[in-house]
Amino acid sequence: MYNFEFVKPSSISEAVTALTDEEATPLSGGQTLLPTMKQRLANPEKLVSLAGIAEMQGVTEADGMVHIGAATTHATVAAKAQSYPGLAKLAAHIGDPAVRNRGTIGGSLANNDPAACYPAAALASNATIVTDSREIAADDYFQGMFSTALGEGEIVTAVRFPVPQVSNYQKFEQPASRFALVGVFVAKYADGVRVAVTGASEDGVFRWSEAEAALESNFSADALANLTVSAQDMIEDLHGSKAYRANLVKVLTGRAVKAAN
Repeated sequence: MYNFEFVKPSSISEAVTALTDEEATPLSGGQTLLPTMKQRLANPEKLVSLAGIAEMQGVTEADGMVHIGAATTHATVAAKAQSYPGLAKLAAHIGDPAVRNRGTIGGSLANNDPAACYPAAALASNATIVTDSREIAADDYFQGMFSTALGEGEIVTAVRFPVPQVSNYQKFEQPASRFALVGVFVAKYADGVRVAVTGASEDGVFRWSEAEAALESNFSADALANLTVSAQDMIEDLHGSKAYRANLVKVLTGRAVKAAN
């Protein structure tokens, strides 16, 4: 590691002010940033910690919505988001206990790792990502691998999830990292079905629109029988080929639908 300035604001406004420094970088749970710094792949001169901001923590449930502060840990989401069991179960299986007790939902969504779990939940839920200056629909927020609609110095302060009628998340883990080799989140609402896929595409999290249309007519794994997933833009690495990941998308979607029913 190397020397850097550490700032721990107690409010969102203080954090926003601290981040106006062009050398400043926001620090949430630190599960990605700190290892990157240790490897000297990033060297911010100033870290602005969001962990101590009370207004960015906690889970509240009302009027069919789950509101989660961005600095809320995965473990807290797993324990407190009980009105949205699909989301709570997802959070309970992120990483290991150390990661779940330090990593935060806001940090995950801001980083938008192509194999992270929360982006699939947010996109499948049509969640609203709340920042210090605006609200962004999930469909507009995710813009590619490690890319989001966040502007310079803009921070995620909360996420609002509409609670679906039923939902389920299926993840095929990469055993070393526990990230999703492929993960599929299915959420059924009164006005339709949303299917979001993480871990599979070179473009990051995406919606499988063909599956959504089929499941809206028949919310059953049988509705997927004649569908295929293009392997063209799938990730290929030592853990799996493009075709392997494309097949996993369909298999896991079917499992998620069966588990949700």
